Formats: sequence, C-alpha cells, structure tokens
Amino acid sequence: MADYDYDVLVIGAGPGGYVAAIRAAQLGLKTACAESRETLGGTCLNVGCIPSKALLHASELFEEAAHGHMAKWGITGQFNIDIPTMQKGRVEAVEGLTKGIEFLFKKNKVTWLKGLAKFTGADTVEVAGQTVRAKNIVIATGSSVTPLPGVTVDQERIVDSTGALELPEVPSHLVVIGGGVIGLELGSVWRRLGAQVTVVEYLDQILPGMDEEIRKESNKIFKKQGFTYKLGTKVTGVQRNGDAVTVTVEPAKGGAAETIEASHVLVSIGRRPNTDGLNLEAAGLQLNAKGQVETDHSFRTAVPGVWAIGDVIPGPMLAHKAEDEGIAVAENIAGLTGIVNHNIIPSVVYTTPEIAGVGLTEEQARAGGEVKVGKFPMMANSRAKTNGEPDGLVKVIADAKTDRVLGVWMINNLAGTMIAQAAQAMEFGATSEDIAYTCHAHPTHAEAFKEAAMAVQGKPIHI
Repeated sequence: MADYDYDVLVIGAGPGGYVAAIRAAQLGLKTACAESRETLGGTCLNVGCIPSKALLHASELFEEAAHGHMAKWGITGQFNIDIPTMQKGRVEAVEGLTKGIEFLFKKNKVTWLKGLAKFTGADTVEVAGQTVRAKNIVIATGSSVTPLPGVTVDQERIVDSTGALELPEVPSHLVVIGGGVIGLELGSVWRRLGAQVTVVEYLDQILPGMDEEIRKESNKIFKKQGFTYKLGTKVTGVQRNGDAVTVTVEPAKGGAAETIEASHVLVSIGRRPNTDGLNLEAAGLQLNAKGQVETDHSFRTAVPGVWAIGDVIPGPMLAHKAEDEGIAVAENIAGLTGIVNHNIIPSVVYTTPEIAGVGLTEEQARAGGEVKVGKFPMMANSRAKTNGEPDGLVKVIADAKTDRVLGVWMINNLAGTMIAQAAQAMEFGATSEDIAYTCHAHPTHAEAFKEAAMAVQGKPIHI
C-alpha cells in the first residue's frame, strides 16, 4: 500500500458504484468513492427510480380516492391534490435514502471523495484538485438523458425526466416523446392527476424490447386509461410559445406533417453512458461505437486494474443490474468469484398495472427452437378480481423438449414483486412443472404465475 492511496477507488456513487464501494470495504479493501453530487445514490436515488416511485404512489392514491375507485367500497368524500405537499413527500423520500447511504459509507469506512473524477493515468485520478492513486479503479458513472436533436429542454415547459419530476402544476396536455419505460411511468403520474397525455413513439408499438403480446396488451390497457398514442411517428420540431408548446410530427415512414398543441412536453427517448470528462484516454481506454466501456465477464477493461460496471458498459440500463455488478466486481477485485447472469435480469414498468419480464420474449424463444407457452388472465385470479384489478395476464414460455422456463412476462398490479420468483426459478433452472407443483398461498396474485405454469402443460384449473 506504500505506493497507493487506496486498494479500490470507485468513480460514481449510483446503485452500482456505492454498492461496489461498500462490498469492497466489507472484504477488507481500503476503499474510496468519488462522487460530484451533493448527495450519494446517483441518478436512481436523486432524480430517477426513487422520486418517480414516490410520485407514482401519490398519484395512485389520488386516483383511487378522487376518481370513484374507492366509492364501490363505501369510502367517499371530497379529495383534492396539493402538488407542493406531494413534491415535499418526494423530496423527503430522497433525502432519507441518500442520507442512509452516507451512513453506510461511514459504517463501512468508505471515504467519500467529493468532486468530479478524471483519469491522469491508468492508476491515478484527479478529484477536485487532489491526485489519488489506486490499485484498482472502478468506472461506475452511470448514464444521463439522451437529448433530442433540435429540441431545447428548458425544464419548464419542455422537460426531461428530471424536470418532469419537479413540475409545480398539473399539465393540461402533456406530450411524451418516447413510448419507453420512463415516458410511460411519468406520463401515468400526470395523467392520474388530471393531465391529458399523448405519447409519440417512432416505432409501431410501445415498450420496445418487451414481449410482443405484452406490449400490445399494455397498449390496450393504457389506452383504456386515457392515453392517446401516435405510433410510427417521428417528431420533427418542438417550439415553445409562452405557456404553450407546439410539437410538429410526421409519419416515421414519410407523409404529411401535423402539429400537436400542448402545455408541456416530456422528452424521453432513452439514456446514454456518462463518460464525458473522465479523460479515459489518459488511462488508455477507448469507447465502443455506442460510447460504452467494453469489459470481459469479470468487468475488467482492456487496461489492467481498471474495471467498469452499470450503465457505462453494454447491457440494459437498470439499477438492479448495476447493483449486482457492483457486488461482483468488488468480489473479483478481492480475488473471489463474482458472477452476474445477464440472461436473467428482470425488467419492470411501474405503471398501474405494473409490467414485468425476465428472460426471453416469445419471439426470441421461438427463433431458437420449439416452445410451449402457458397464459393465465388476471380476471380469473380470485384476489385480483376481488380487488377490482382484472387487467393483465401472466405468461410462461418453456422449452418444448426440456420444459425448462425460458421467459416469464406479466401484467398485473404486483408484477414488479412477482417477477422475482420467476427470476429465481430460472436461475435454478426450473421447469414449468416445478413452478406448477409449488404451493402458492391463496388468495394471492402470485397464484396466476402457478396457473400460467400449469397452462404450459394445458392443465390450468381456473380457466
């Protein structure tokens, strides 16, 4: 250690970075984490996963109360939405969790180096004017919003995902550019609070990358809830005029242009890796064509002693993927065996109902061989039906010869939680029969997963 300040220096304190730092410290390595934000937790905790879920929860409560959903149970009254108070709840949730990470850093003796980090060599970085040398450096700088060329985000009327969390009023008409996870989640928040929402998506269907049947069913459900879609449509211009915004669109395959008048526009077309300012050239690193840092399966880059995880490397940009990689990279640095099975990374859309999937889509599975598919509708699930939550289904895709589960997709109010059972089952190589003959508590939404597995063999009970 005479030549090094730290065994491990992690650049970035998001879900991947802070987890990597804590795990490295737990393994006895002298560890520091460089983070330029005033608070720890990265995009996820500060302006992403956590604050959006706070607003999703608040808006769900409001819709239940104000739009008559509770009246059928005899709960009535006058309900109003107080946006400043709702936003205060969001801020308090973020503050509590970010301070929690700061406590964990102190508990595990992780040094927080406050400031932007940039490489000055393969084993040295500069942080706020201080030169730090580390035996191992982990790049965990996450991602940021992808801008839409020609569109200026002012965070007032034309916002990105961060600005959409902080709107001081309910938009009268919100145009969401992009039909992916973030756009649909934030669009659903403001729709429940009273906004008219129009989703403009370049592709012919929402939720690119998900199972086709799930995408189409989700489309139907959101349309029933009040979303308006313009699919197969590209945005050619966004112009603010005082308190109004004009969005110019045209068919993606060519055709006549038209305009959409809105009060607010949310630009949500994806995210890109955060590598600007890292001075990777000084470390001897080159980015791939997508602006990502390439690694091997152990998260080693081409430069010895330099590692990378999370959104800056190939793969889905998901907080839980980054967290698992954070644990794995720390264990690999410590000489253990850290592994992440990237074939079994669940994805969730936290709308109402939730949408979740893990493994292969039916289209991907059929491209690789013969499969059997079992489905079970939530309207036939006793708990969902009793709760007045009939929308959605559970779908199990299994290999026709071995019965091994290849993918699970679901739409229901608890899909984000239920998908964990599917991921664990697949991690252990479960067959659909294994799931079908596992006792599930009654009455629960999870019984729909059991019945979908039974349906793979053509023998569900309740349909």
